[in-house]
Amino acid sequence: MPSYVIPDKCDGCKALDKTACQYVCPNDLMVLIEETKKAYNQEPEMCWECYSCVKICPTQAIEVRGYADFVPMGASVTPMVSTDSIMWTVKFRNGTLKRFKFPIRTTPEGKAVPDGGYPTGTDDLKSPVLYTEPESTRCQDLPKVK
Repeated sequence: MPSYVIPDKCDGCKALDKTACQYVCPNDLMVLIEETKKAYNQEPEMCWECYSCVKICPTQAIEVRGYADFVPMGASVTPMVSTDSIMWTVKFRNGTLKRFKFPIRTTPEGKAVPDGGYPTGTDDLKSPVLYTEPESTRCQDLPKVK
């Protein structure tokens, strides 16, 4: 099931020019209806069910089917994202709730080093080495391909 916006919960991110779900959707499926200031999925058949819009929605107005590997049939799942973790709330058919909290960061927000702290090996785009090699492999002499 693709993402679905619950109209009663959606506030269009307070009628900004672009909603959070529009900003984060990797397939550019979410749009804002100007008249109602509500978001919706314009092409449900193209939805990847990636949960990006569900996680970022500040009003929890977007739902997506839970994957069978972690949510049994008939249950619903709701993520709540904070700056350092994500909490998944699963509501089972019998009304039982379970919550699972997982960290999503290993570094403080805004402190990530783009190259992982390794110097770039070379600026030569035709070089066969990867971006941070040989430093990241802890091997000064890389094998040569003949």
